[in-house]
Amino acid sequence: MIQSFIKKGSFQDSVSLMLISKKLSNLEEVDEVSVMMGTPANKSLLVATGFWSDTFNQATPNDICVAIKTHDDATDAIDLIRSQLEEALKNIAQQQQGGSKLLKARRLATANRKLPDANLVLISIAGEYAAELAEQALDENKNVMIFSDNVSLEDEIRLKNSAAAKDLIVMGPDCGTAIIAGAPLAFSNVIPKGNIGVIGASGTGIQEVISQIALLNQGITQAIGLGGRDLSQAVGGISALTALTMLAADKQTQVITFISKPPAESVRIKVINAMKQIAKPIVALFLGSRIDKRQDDNIFFASTLDEAARLACLLAKVESAMNTLPNVAHQTIMGLYTGGTLASEAAMLLANQLNLLLSDNHDKGIMFDQQGHKIIDLGDDFYTVGRPHPMIDLSIREHAIAQLGEQTGVGVLLLDLVIGYGANANPAESIISGYNKAIAKRSSHRPLIAIATVTGSESDPQCRSKQIAALQSAGITVMDNLPEAILLATKLITPVNKIDCLKPYPLLDHISVINAGLRSFAEDLQSSNIPVVHYQWAPLAGGNQKLAAILKKLN
Repeated sequence: MIQSFIKKGSFQDSVSLMLISKKLSNLEEVDEVSVMMGTPANKSLLVATGFWSDTFNQATPNDICVAIKTHDDATDAIDLIRSQLEEALKNIAQQQQGGSKLLKARRLATANRKLPDANLVLISIAGEYAAELAEQALDENKNVMIFSDNVSLEDEIRLKNSAAAKDLIVMGPDCGTAIIAGAPLAFSNVIPKGNIGVIGASGTGIQEVISQIALLNQGITQAIGLGGRDLSQAVGGISALTALTMLAADKQTQVITFISKPPAESVRIKVINAMKQIAKPIVALFLGSRIDKRQDDNIFFASTLDEAARLACLLAKVESAMNTLPNVAHQTIMGLYTGGTLASEAAMLLANQLNLLLSDNHDKGIMFDQQGHKIIDLGDDFYTVGRPHPMIDLSIREHAIAQLGEQTGVGVLLLDLVIGYGANANPAESIISGYNKAIAKRSSHRPLIAIATVTGSESDPQCRSKQIAALQSAGITVMDNLPEAILLATKLITPVNKIDCLKPYPLLDHISVINAGLRSFAEDLQSSNIPVVHYQWAPLAGGNQKLAAILKKLN
């Protein structure tokens, strides 16, 4: 049996009403209670879920519809629920008054006056009203994030085209996550600052990737949400292209990570072409799409969220290292390794990065020899006849390093340093000695950049961190692994493309928010020291469309 009543003129957000519904449904006297605002969409939902009562025909979008399922015809159920509802609404009002002191406004114009530099409107109101409010925000030249769902496809396309024409962005509809200029928007996380910018047509996808980035001791600049339909054929990636342009112009963003469910093929091609125009490395994850090749120009393709995060962190570390090193364009790479497998992997990675063939002939330990680039395994039998392995006796490598002082065509030196039982007691000392001899013979116009990786643990007799510190103090760059080292080496010998001076987007440097809808979103922003006004939105004229139209004309 359904019993019902209407609470007139008491607009509340959907989350508060869902919590009230759950609390009232736990009462022993009832089976289940549904508490919703009387919007057209909610009325349809009441019908679909079996909670409809003809009483609700009289409800406006500003009224609360209460439907009570009971196991009998108990007449006191309505009185009980009405009393409990009043108590719950009273508690909400008291919590809001006693909680954090938010700047509040009941009209958008008032919100603009209270926060004149607001540049984003966060919308989490009922979907049938979200597009109209978003349009008002765009008319005021403000960016928009639409958390609300149930916004029509036609409205989404119109709003996004309007935003793009003004160099603004519409994130959403159904955009659940973003972090802009440090502001946590909707469902967000506390992530360290770094040099990785994230774009996603998936809220939880963004959250998982940025969480993994944090676990890998890296950080982000921005996380820009798009909404789930942005890369559809109909929408055409309008906001995706804007977001790419924004991060291309953002000086703090050195690596871009793009996350999406499988897009329409024509949109995927459009987005990839846009990525190739950006002078920054980009990790692209189109979940579920087939990957024909792992790298295409500046784009690195991932197949999982974890892989996307790891690739982004690898690239971030490489970009950070590049900022401290000179470019040695058009020079060659020399790798002098004591570990055979390390030399083999370095050769394979270098061949892949330079798009050159890898020979099966490893005469005299030469694992790679193409266009002046060489990777040599000094642990090969050729070098160990009558002498200890170079992990024990480092003199042969020290001599080879020193000779590079006269081979001025070599711009990058790749090295491994292997520690542990049986290895040399202080291998860093020999490397540093050879390197100092080499650079002493070089002019400042012909630098020799040394990049090393260290194999071993902190508990080894030589102590990993002490070996790393010694290398770094001598000016030798230490990377965590071979993929990082090889990528850094190849980028250093690649001519630097001149980056066009792109128009900056002020939103990425400073954000002030007008929050319309869920109060908790405004409270999260305020607790993060983000300027915010909470717009206490309610349907105009109580949801009376004719009266609302008249009022709009008067304004």
